[in-house]
Amino acid sequence: MSLNLVTLLYLFASVCFIQALKGLSHPTTARRGNAFGMIGMALAVVTTAALILKISDMKAVGLTYVLGGLVVGGGIGAVMAKRVEMTKMPELVAFMHSMIGLAAVCIAVAVVAEPAAFGIHEEGTGLANAGLPFGNRIELFIGTFVGAITFSGSVIAFGKLSGKYKLRVFQGAPVTFSGQHPLNAILGLAMLGCGIWFTATQEWTPFIIMAAIAFVLGVLIIIPIGGADMPVVVSMLNSYSGWAAAGIGFSLNNPMLIIAGSLVGSSGAILSYIMCKAMNRSFFNVILGGFGQDAGTVAGKQEQRPVKSGSSDDAAFMMSNAETVIIVPGYGLAVSRAQHALKELAHKLGEKGVQVKYAIHPVAGRMPGHMNVLLAEAEIPYDQVFEMEDINAEFRQTDVVLVLGANDVVNPAAKTPGSPIFGMPILEAHQARTVIVNKRSMASGYAGLDNELFYMDKTMMVFGDAKKVLEDMVKALESL
Repeated sequence: MSLNLVTLLYLFASVCFIQALKGLSHPTTARRGNAFGMIGMALAVVTTAALILKISDMKAVGLTYVLGGLVVGGGIGAVMAKRVEMTKMPELVAFMHSMIGLAAVCIAVAVVAEPAAFGIHEEGTGLANAGLPFGNRIELFIGTFVGAITFSGSVIAFGKLSGKYKLRVFQGAPVTFSGQHPLNAILGLAMLGCGIWFTATQEWTPFIIMAAIAFVLGVLIIIPIGGADMPVVVSMLNSYSGWAAAGIGFSLNNPMLIIAGSLVGSSGAILSYIMCKAMNRSFFNVILGGFGQDAGTVAGKQEQRPVKSGSSDDAAFMMSNAETVIIVPGYGLAVSRAQHALKELAHKLGEKGVQVKYAIHPVAGRMPGHMNVLLAEAEIPYDQVFEMEDINAEFRQTDVVLVLGANDVVNPAAKTPGSPIFGMPILEAHQARTVIVNKRSMASGYAGLDNELFYMDKTMMVFGDAKKVLEDMVKALESL
């Protein structure tokens, strides 16, 4: 395979990746975007394998290693994709980000150890261990520390999202201590110093120290971030993984890796910015890992207060007599896998002449687009699904709002100065004439705050599993 053909195929794969990002920007084109992404990645892998076969001294032996890795890794990925539940997708995404970061570090180690094996060499530098051009050392330094931070940070994010592990650093509540930010700054400067040392000398000692500090920094950057902010963390780590891949791509002189990494890095950064705006967070604090709650802002034990509760039959009666109903899906809907029961409820309401719409908050669920994917899986019409900025003005004229397992994204505390979530844009469900909230219990959301919406006179709580409650509502509507 000629280098001209390789370049052309890489260019075509890059166009596919761009079309994939464009398609994934809206639910109606998401499947087409996924198809473009798979075509582009398959083409990039095949082209790279052919290139390895062309330049490798081992020929078939080298290609065997590559194909073996593809079979093993692809097989594990296929099994994970088949088994993962929709509610576990955020953890899976965090896990994949960690693998990308670790891969970047491993490649950097291999390049530093055997630069000639990658076609990288520098003659006549006068260094005893010469082999890497100065520019490549800078690229390896950047790719290594970003990859290491991505790996360890993603491991912490995985633990926080899973909620199954007892280690303090894997708990949803922020982990803070005195002098945390100065320590991060000192470690960051030390890492930078070791990177300069490695760049100047190409010695192993500063490289190893730099990588070790970066692994520690990845942990320290993520642990002060609370569970309520984890969707932004997932997006941020996605961006980091892309930049790590791009940095290694420069070292390997692989344009495909540079383009793909840059696309992932930039798109992840843009998404992080959008989500920070949606949560009233500082984008630069997110990048530096400094936007977790400070010690003392985490909510304490909740006050026991009376609420108005009702049954599924009561809720069905109220919605059947309404002209407009807005449904706000949250993580509780995903946990119960109740999206199909929700579609049936909306269908029954539509038959009774009720106008039904869905309101989606940018950070509803545990990852960006979580609720959109759930509703799309149930084939809920896209023209009924509205983003926060498009529907907030309609709540004042809405007869009934049905909140399903959502909490922080509808919490009026965001309007109260001094609240930990003050300034965070919310779905203004409290403006509706009547609010029905379905939850398993009165437990707080990820922010650990009481929700004033639950205690309003206009609010009726319907406790229970979302799927069971929705199925009971459907039965009640059929009997009306």
